[in-house]
Amino acid sequence: MFKKMLGAVITAALMLTGTNSIQAETLNLLTWKDYAPKPLKEKFKAETGIDVKVTFSNNEEMIAKLRATRGAGFDLAQPSQDRIQSVQEKYKLYQAMDFSKIEKGLFIQSMLKAVEKNTMVKGKPHAVPFCWGSSGLIVNKKLAPNASDYSDLLNAMYAGRVSYRLKRPTLIGIAFAMGDDPFAKYSNVKEYKMLMDKVEASLIAGKGFVKNYWTNGDNLLQLLRSGEVHVAMGWDGGGWKLHAENPDIDFIAPTSGALGWIDTFAIPAKAKNVSAAYKWINFIMRPENAAVFTNQEKYATASKGAAELTDASIKANFQRSFPQAAIDNINWYPPVPANLEKIEGKLLDRVKSAQ
Repeated sequence: MFKKMLGAVITAALMLTGTNSIQAETLNLLTWKDYAPKPLKEKFKAETGIDVKVTFSNNEEMIAKLRATRGAGFDLAQPSQDRIQSVQEKYKLYQAMDFSKIEKGLFIQSMLKAVEKNTMVKGKPHAVPFCWGSSGLIVNKKLAPNASDYSDLLNAMYAGRVSYRLKRPTLIGIAFAMGDDPFAKYSNVKEYKMLMDKVEASLIAGKGFVKNYWTNGDNLLQLLRSGEVHVAMGWDGGGWKLHAENPDIDFIAPTSGALGWIDTFAIPAKAKNVSAAYKWINFIMRPENAAVFTNQEKYATASKGAAELTDASIKANFQRSFPQAAIDNINWYPPVPANLEKIEGKLLDRVKSAQ
């Protein structure tokens, strides 16, 4: 009888041990579509034994999901850097980053510092950078060889051959081209309005130079293809697409700085597997792994040296448009104070209706 009981205990113990041994550790990742490529998830699991379970989302949904659970349910999220500070101050959805667990040498330092600054709450940063993109100038260099900054959108030399959106990036770009820093004035409504008044006057004065105010990216690319537009404000990816078709057209980082967005890594307040979150961040930011992401999605990352490992055509795009000095000169979007949006909205309406 004793032998039977002992055997049953041993069998149960073996079954329990076996069950635990096949239960893989899991990282619950809340992110944008295609930000966790299958080959990288498989490689990560092979190296660490950790499964990456992905939930696709966007900025608004990330905030909603984490608010509903008060920061629980996910181990790592990837909000844009300008959607963290105000959300954290109001809802406390994230925990501060522990930089002792981050391999800081893997990052482009100017981007790491920008995200530290723009996600700072109570003296502590709440994210690190992952991938980025920018807007600047798309130029037909054969027809507009000297165009180099946002001020060329207001240059009589290109009258009738200019296109840009009547949106806030144009206001910000023109302000930087004037030698000012609009982001530095975000905390002072009066100073910001004074600067925007100058921008408004310039846009109205240069309105006659504009071929059209584009609202559809595909239409803009067609205007550049046809030669109807020589200088435009647009996204880096659009400029590179046209360059592949016509080497005379390319994306140029303006001399006063391209305008950049960054999607980040941020750890939710009640994350259960924080260790796995840091492991994934350090894994994905290794240059050889970040290059896999860029080759697939065409977005640059904040991984130092990753661009050198990308496919030849992608590598060439970054080398032409973003040497290190141009990367360090990018003006990264900080969080936008709500009281500035009304100023900008009224300004844009006046520019649109001006004769």
